[in-house]
Amino acid sequence: MRKILAITTMLVVLSIVLTACGGASTPVSGEPITVVETVVVTVEVPGELVVTEPQGYGTILARVKERGKVVCGGRTDLLGFGYLDASGKNIGFDIDLCRAVAAAVLGDPSSIEIVPLTAADRGPALQTGEVDLLSRNATWNSKRDAEWGNFTVTMFYDGQTFIVRQDSGIETLQDMDGATVCVTTGTTTEKNLATAFADAGLAFEAVTFEDTASVYSAYDEGRCDVATSDGSQLAAIRLGLQNPDDHKLLGFTISKEPLTPAVPAGDDQWLDIVKTVMWALISAEEFGITSSNVEEMKASENGDIRTLLGAGDDWGYTQLGVDADSLARAISAVGSYGEIYDRYFGAGGLAFELDRGPNKLAKDGGLLYSPPIK
Repeated sequence: MRKILAITTMLVVLSIVLTACGGASTPVSGEPITVVETVVVTVEVPGELVVTEPQGYGTILARVKERGKVVCGGRTDLLGFGYLDASGKNIGFDIDLCRAVAAAVLGDPSSIEIVPLTAADRGPALQTGEVDLLSRNATWNSKRDAEWGNFTVTMFYDGQTFIVRQDSGIETLQDMDGATVCVTTGTTTEKNLATAFADAGLAFEAVTFEDTASVYSAYDEGRCDVATSDGSQLAAIRLGLQNPDDHKLLGFTISKEPLTPAVPAGDDQWLDIVKTVMWALISAEEFGITSSNVEEMKASENGDIRTLLGAGDDWGYTQLGVDADSLARAISAVGSYGEIYDRYFGAGGLAFELDRGPNKLAKDGGLLYSPPIK
């Protein structure tokens, strides 16, 4: 609890009611008129203004520091986002976001534990505090924000579409009337599918699985006509099918899917730390800061760059309980947003090439935009 000494000024309003019964103040009817005079009296009362921090404030950071690692909910089965490389190491876009937070608060991007979660496990893992951070391509929507925890910053803009066989003759939603559709249960994907078909007056049969990998195995085996999910996920899955060239993604979407890391509710400090780390990755690309030039950029003539990297003004690190160079450590560990994207989705990346589209910086025509860090 923080106490701030203050002088509290109280305004006391005294209303004096005067009733006039005659003379010029009396209307023609002879009824009395009421006159109200208001007198404002200012009284200074010395005392304390007590500012209380929210319950749970600081608990997650303290827990993370005590155990020496950040526990992140993720996955091991989605190329590009969270998957195992040839050596069995868990890597990907979402994994790097977790590594960035670990670098910022612990100084070591390898101080993480990835807890593999199914789609249905994501909400409960946040609600119970099983994970410090959910970094597993989760769509941010109002109901999840109310029930699961606190969503931070959208780090990947996506949309739901469909994958079909090249010879299926399917090009539009209407072409799928009566189709069987493989989908992961307990997801926004399942709800979007039902809504889109109902709105269009179309029928379909859902073939559902809790495990995402089972959805695509069933589709590849011909147990359904169509599979549906976020476009980026389907692009990754297509590469793992038995004959990738026999399949295509349809050229339209039926939803908005802002993929956003989330944290448990009740700890504003941790929420702000994670948000600021995400902003830093975006800001780094805006400023041309990379994993290899962080130290050099600390001497920049640009004051905002120096502040971001901990060599200028306090960007909030004192209040958040982290080091001045926390964000510089995060950028040094995983690179700017652009470096992370290119590492997994760019030409020659580790996973596959994916057009950046809305995930470009706002100044380049995309949707990525960071508040000032200062």
